[in-house]
Amino acid sequence: MSTPIVYYSYAKLNLYLDVLGRRRDGYHNIETIFQSVSLRDTLRFTEARSGISLECSTPELDTGEGNLAYRAAALLQNWTGCARGALIQIEKSIPIAAGLAGGSGDAATTLVALNHLWDLHLPAGHIRRLAFELGSDVPYCTIGGTMAATRRGEEMAALAPLPRTWFVLIHPSIAVSTSRVYNSPDLTYSGEKPFAGRTRSFRAAVRALAQGNPGLAVFNRMEGPVFKDHPSLAAAKQRLLDAGCLAAAMSGSGPTIFGVCRTKSQAAKIAEALRDAPPDCRMSVVSNVPVGVERVQ
Repeated sequence: MSTPIVYYSYAKLNLYLDVLGRRRDGYHNIETIFQSVSLRDTLRFTEARSGISLECSTPELDTGEGNLAYRAAALLQNWTGCARGALIQIEKSIPIAAGLAGGSGDAATTLVALNHLWDLHLPAGHIRRLAFELGSDVPYCTIGGTMAATRRGEEMAALAPLPRTWFVLIHPSIAVSTSRVYNSPDLTYSGEKPFAGRTRSFRAAVRALAQGNPGLAVFNRMEGPVFKDHPSLAAAKQRLLDAGCLAAAMSGSGPTIFGVCRTKSQAAKIAEALRDAPPDCRMSVVSNVPVGVERVQ
């Protein structure tokens, strides 16, 4: 068997997420600011004579045709006519269905890695077009860093990298359905003031990041319906704020809640102070990273 190539797939946060309205195709237009963070999965790719096989360190994760990484490999084969195969081994550290694009990142990493392993030489633009067929977050995950995005998330513009910023992540063991959130009667579209007495717009959030103030850019429109169904998530957000975070919000459709901190030591102290507060919750202390996919071997 050949020597595997190894990649990191980094988690993403939605620092800012607003929902503008439903489109004719049933999807929603959004405005969001993506940020990659240091929480990561590790993927190993080994060439095989034919076929795709997938192994994962998390037993409950589907390793068949329903897995996004498997689908990414099959899509790449079908689109290019490549007859070569691969064994994909995923060591999961990003929680599943957590609003952190763990599955989308694994799919993005698979496209990037197999493009190299199979000597396909597809340019980045082609990889992103294939990525969009797999999901709205997947094109971003092929790039990572600090990125503003509109439409379904596929129209992207790179922003100046954040200064080193630290985040405390709370990962509750709660299942949140993204489709349920988008179809909730409690999801109000853009036009409301996100914060009473303080209008925070997409442009204002981008401007705050450019000025090195990520705490002023944090907002998530989806919190309304999700917090109504899961009050414990609202309580987790408030605990982060009460502990001293500059800002806090839910990432994506949840359930992960993140808090923004000034320094690594502040983030570590807040995580330690809250360690036993949220029951059945995992916690992470992470920093921003400039890429979504990174080859390490």
